[in-house]
Amino acid sequence: MYLFNETVGIDASVEQEWLAWATTAYIPAVLNTQLFTGYKMYKVLHDSEDGSISYSIQFFSSSLDNVVKFLEVFAPQLVERQRQMFNHKHVAFRTLLEEVK
Repeated sequence: MYLFNETVGIDASVEQEWLAWATTAYIPAVLNTQLFTGYKMYKVLHDSEDGSISYSIQFFSSSLDNVVKFLEVFAPQLVERQRQMFNHKHVAFRTLLEEVK
């Protein structure tokens, strides 16, 4: 099993707008690729010096090839859309994990 994690730091001024977009457009778009079997979303609990709020979206896949396909074929358009909508009000980074036990 593979876990593809996206952690997004979003400016508090657009948190609700981003959260609505993520849950109604972004996550469904990722799942509609049929490359992931499910997801979980978490709010990161921490004190932020810059006033941002962070979320972790975790997508699950049984195949590394599916994750690679997502990153090559589908992710660039989705990343660009997020950048256009929330330019200078978000940061994001990705982590790919492999289940070992």
